[in-house]
Amino acid sequence: MRRLFVFAAVLSLPLSFAAAQDTKPADSAPGQIRALIDEYTQSIDAADPAMGAMVWLTTPEASFIHPLGEESGWDQIAAHVYGKLMGQTFSKRSLTLSGEPLIRVFGDAAVAEFHWDFVATVRSNGSDVHTKGRESQLYVKFPDKGWRLVHVHYSGPAVQMPASASF
Repeated sequence: MRRLFVFAAVLSLPLSFAAAQDTKPADSAPGQIRALIDEYTQSIDAADPAMGAMVWLTTPEASFIHPLGEESGWDQIAAHVYGKLMGQTFSKRSLTLSGEPLIRVFGDAAVAEFHWDFVATVRSNGSDVHTKGRESQLYVKFPDKGWRLVHVHYSGPAVQMPASASF
């Protein structure tokens, strides 16, 4: 009986190890970045640059590329993305992820990729807006600040190439 127990325990070790590798505890780099992505979406929903400042690197090195242009530095991101685009354009916003983000960590840098769904109400006329897209985010870990979002690049969904087209 003891041999059976030892045999079962030895066989279950690789399975336990594999299961542990698939999780993203909150104290791991991917877990911390996943939590920051949630804070980021909440800051966009609230159009609140103060909330955004808890996620972003709030220096001139931060950048944001989007279909309407690009912002260089936290001051432009706060004013144009949070203030003008999200705050002044929409009276309500809801940014949600379509599935779990893919997070790759490279030492003190990390890239997060995800697809999103955005539903909003236009402030000027009350019309509804629903867009989908994809986003990549670059995070850097700073000794005095922890992980901070330093760059966002977002675009609409990929377009399908016509069947008759080729590269």
